[in-house]
Amino acid sequence: MSRSVPEVQRFSNSASSPSSNSVPGAQQKRAAIPHGMGVEFWLLRLFLTACTTALCFKFAPFGLRGLPAAGVGFFLALVILLAELRLRRAEIGGLLGGALGTVLGMFAALLVTLVISRTNEPEPTKSFLEYAALFAFAYLGLVLGSATGGELKSGSGAGIISGQPPAPEPMKLLDTSVLIDGRIADVCEGHFLDGVLGVPQFVLHELQLVADSSDPLKRQRGRRGLEVLQRMQKMPHVDVRILEQEPSQADDVDHKLVELARRLGAKIVTNDFNLNKVATVQGLAVLNVNQLANALKPVVLPGEPMRVLILREGKEPNQGVAYLDDGTMVVVDGGRRLINKSVDIQVTSVHQTTAGKMIFGRLDERSEQSAPVPRQTAAAAVASGRSESVGSSRGPIFPQPDAD
Repeated sequence: MSRSVPEVQRFSNSASSPSSNSVPGAQQKRAAIPHGMGVEFWLLRLFLTACTTALCFKFAPFGLRGLPAAGVGFFLALVILLAELRLRRAEIGGLLGGALGTVLGMFAALLVTLVISRTNEPEPTKSFLEYAALFAFAYLGLVLGSATGGELKSGSGAGIISGQPPAPEPMKLLDTSVLIDGRIADVCEGHFLDGVLGVPQFVLHELQLVADSSDPLKRQRGRRGLEVLQRMQKMPHVDVRILEQEPSQADDVDHKLVELARRLGAKIVTNDFNLNKVATVQGLAVLNVNQLANALKPVVLPGEPMRVLILREGKEPNQGVAYLDDGTMVVVDGGRRLINKSVDIQVTSVHQTTAGKMIFGRLDERSEQSAPVPRQTAAAAVASGRSESVGSSRGPIFPQPDAD
């Protein structure tokens, strides 16, 4: 770091030298002249103003002659220049739309001039109305085309120009498991998943069978899935559609879902591990909410400290099990004797399984060593206090003889 400071100083000193000031000076001169404000542009604007003024002076519209007619032409030139200043800040999509709108406006002005030519107005007035219609319709086409020019950007613009509709977004088919789980609603509410979400009729029928089950737990899960589906239907940015299509070849719900996804070219949203594997083997895109949740969990590296609450004993001897806030299991070596206690541990390894992430750790030796010290100090203080109290109550063992 100490060597980089002189380099910066030498660079700044060399930049301040007269020889190096020439390039920044030229850049400042170029920056002082805004884009579109050069001499040639001003000459072009003066030529446009002179042409419009001379045009109105010659044709004398509405019976105006001399300076009033020239004033009308000068005002028209100012309008055109103001439009030019506004167009210099337009984007490419607005320019394309404006050009297309201008062409359509000029075509509409041509139709208007055919009507004006058959009127009984004087010839100068007819000529002025024809030019005014040309400027007016061209301006309207320019403004309206620029306003709608955003649709001509990138791929959508290519689709509009070529006449081909843009490629539709692939549909996402929801499985029964992802509706019962309920986290898909939170994902959609956070705008991480939008577009068209399809719920096949056989998935909705299976969800209804679960909701009508005699088992209270299954009935509660089924009703939760229906509530999640109703909640997603109320989201404005999500289009939930009930699909009546049902493949006739398959009998199982998972096979029907895979067959329908292959037919529609859709993605499958599920939490089922087996369905995820089957669909992936067949080349279908799968969105697994469990994989998304595991990807969003905080990263824990070996050697990091952590404080957890031991809740139960583990499978192996002398092991304790704790859980993080996101549900990640933490296996603590030597934590069996500390159940229902918060302890400091040190992460030894992290294992990724199909069910999620597992963290293995051991008790932090520093906290283990520092914990008995206060207890030993307190015990020594209590023992010394007891000995002093006993000694003071009993008095001296060998009484001293009287001085008399």
